[in-house]
Amino acid sequence: MKPVQVVAVTGGKGGVGKTNIAINLAVALAQSGQRAAVLDADFSLANVDVLLGLHADKTIEHVFRGECSLSDIILTGPAGIRIIPASSGARALTRLTSLEQAGLIRAFSDLGEQLDVLVVDTAAGISDGVLTFVNAAREVLLVLWNEPSSFTDVYALIKLLNRDFGRRRFRIMTNMLDSDAEGRELFRRLVVVCEQFLDVSLLYAGAIPFDPALARAVKKQVPVILSEPSAPSSRAIRLLAQEVASWPLSGKATGSLEFFVESLFSVPAAPQCKERQVDE
Repeated sequence: MKPVQVVAVTGGKGGVGKTNIAINLAVALAQSGQRAAVLDADFSLANVDVLLGLHADKTIEHVFRGECSLSDIILTGPAGIRIIPASSGARALTRLTSLEQAGLIRAFSDLGEQLDVLVVDTAAGISDGVLTFVNAAREVLLVLWNEPSSFTDVYALIKLLNRDFGRRRFRIMTNMLDSDAEGRELFRRLVVVCEQFLDVSLLYAGAIPFDPALARAVKKQVPVILSEPSAPSSRAIRLLAQEVASWPLSGKATGSLEFFVESLFSVPAAPQCKERQVDE
C-alpha cells in the first residue's frame, strides 16, 4: 500500500477558518500536481460541499448504512479535488457495526491508490469525535487566531492529544492576522506556554493574513485561490501547500489510508477534559 499524506485541519474553536483552509489547501495541492481529497469529518455541521456550491445526493452516512460504496458519494470539486461529504447528524464512528467498520476500511484502502493527500476537515471543539479523527491523521494542522478563546482551545486540544494519545508533534497555522510577524509572535506565545506545561514539539506552518478576498470568495462559493489567485491569502495558501508537500511520508503501514481508518476504530475515546483554561 503506497503512503498517503493524511492532514487533519482543526482548531478547537469554531469560526477560525479551518474549512476554508482545508478546501483551498487541497486545491493548491491539486494545482501543483498532487491528487488531493477533502474528507468532511464534521458530522454535526457538514459544510464542505456547501462552501463549494456542490450538492451531495449521498453522504458518508449512506456508506455507513451499506447503501452505496465510497466511490458513489465522492464529488469532484474545483481543480479536480475529490470531496467526501458528510451529513449533519451522521452516526458516530463508534456506533458502526464490525461489518460496517470493515467495509469502510476496505473502501478507504481502495481510495488510497488514487490519492496523494487526504485533508480531513474536523468539527469544531474538542469532542471525542474530533480527537479520534485528529489522532488518526499523520499530521495535525492547528488553526490559531489572535483571540483568547482560540488560544486556550488550541492549547486544550494539544494538551488532550498529548496526555491521552501521546501525540507530540503539532503544526500551527495562524489565520486572519495583519502580518506574518504577528503570526510568528502568536506562535511564540503558544510555544512558551506549551514548553512550560507539556512535552510537545510545535512547528510553524505559516500565516494567512486577514483578506477581504476570502469573504468575497465564500459568497461566490469558489475557493479564493481560484477566484483571486493573486490575493494575499491565496499566496499564503500556496506557501502552505508547498510546506505540506515537503512533509515526510511514511513508507510503513501507518502511512496508508487503510491504517488511518483502522485507527478511527481502534483507539478508545479519550475522557473529556472540562478544563478549558491554560494551566497556571
